Amino acid sequence: MIKFEHLSYPKEGKPITMGADKLEVPDNPIIPFIEGDGTGPDIWRASQRVFDAAVQKAYGGQRKIAWFEVLAGEKAFKAVNTWLPDDTVNAYREFLVGIKGPLTTPIGGGIRSLNVALRQTLDLYVCLRPVRYFKGVPSPVRKPEDVDMVIFRENTEDIYAGVEWQAGTPEVKKVIEFLQKEMGVKKIRFPESSGIGIKPVSEEGTSRLVRAAIKYALSHNRDSVTFVHKGNIMKFTEGAFRDWGYQVAKNEFRNETVTLRESWILGNKEGNPDLSIQDNARMVEPGYDLLVPDKQKVVDAEVEEALRLWDTHGNGQWKSKLMIKDAIADITLQQVLTRAKEFDVIATMNLNGDYVSDALAAQV
Repeated sequence: MIKFEHLSYPKEGKPITMGADKLEVPDNPIIPFIEGDGTGPDIWRASQRVFDAAVQKAYGGQRKIAWFEVLAGEKAFKAVNTWLPDDTVNAYREFLVGIKGPLTTPIGGGIRSLNVALRQTLDLYVCLRPVRYFKGVPSPVRKPEDVDMVIFRENTEDIYAGVEWQAGTPEVKKVIEFLQKEMGVKKIRFPESSGIGIKPVSEEGTSRLVRAAIKYALSHNRDSVTFVHKGNIMKFTEGAFRDWGYQVAKNEFRNETVTLRESWILGNKEGNPDLSIQDNARMVEPGYDLLVPDKQKVVDAEVEEALRLWDTHGNGQWKSKLMIKDAIADITLQQVLTRAKEFDVIATMNLNGDYVSDALAAQV
């Protein structure tokens, strides 16, 4: 049993534990909660009543949550003179499942985001946000019922990693000087007055996020997983996210998945069994004949690779596979309005996931 410095171990309830491949939940699980700042106490009072009533209704009184308050934000600072006590982090680690209200995050200065600190300290790398319409709820769009999506937002990397320096500080001057002198960067338009932020995107962080999204999609009989990115502009971060995502799908879920372009190639072959590699490539890649020979060879190789899947994916078998595709972030924000049915599970990075999930929530 864990010992806390400023908290008392709950007298009622039992901890949730991790089994071989799933959580083991007792009839009276201990759930730590952070009430939150600002509107947090009001939200929590209403929410707790709903949670308790739902559990009562679902289990006929046989199960009950043992709520355990832990501190963060203003309440923690007033009580123990720190914004995020070790007790709180340790409680979430001990009991595995918890909930929190909104926490103070000053804009433009002061303390760094407590939300980001919690995510990074506990390595909460997936922010899973299901969004769907419930009949009778007012909506600003014509067909809110078309929205039924699950967003897997990477939660520890990207521009939200919190690696940044304020304009005018000695630290930011060192960073800018390093970028200019050591890395040859000449694209900082106003270096004297710029703040600087770092955008880390890793193969490991991407892979585990995409892996979780694909596993979810397969286990819940979803139709597709879409990687949302801005790889057309940020090729080595967001573009890498896209590429690593496809690698995970192909290397770890080959028999269960098909990419959108693979489906085109296989479909072309099904429609015309005598179709040559080059003619198939022309159908898949607009402007194929305008490409330099080396680029044409890349497309030809893609066609050949897809056709090697014929035994497991050909003759229409690909239609029963999980579709893997990608979309540019700003176009996605348009298309979730105009063609929502084309999206199912979305896997994306931190900032894009924030935008997309909030925009979708407004539709329902």
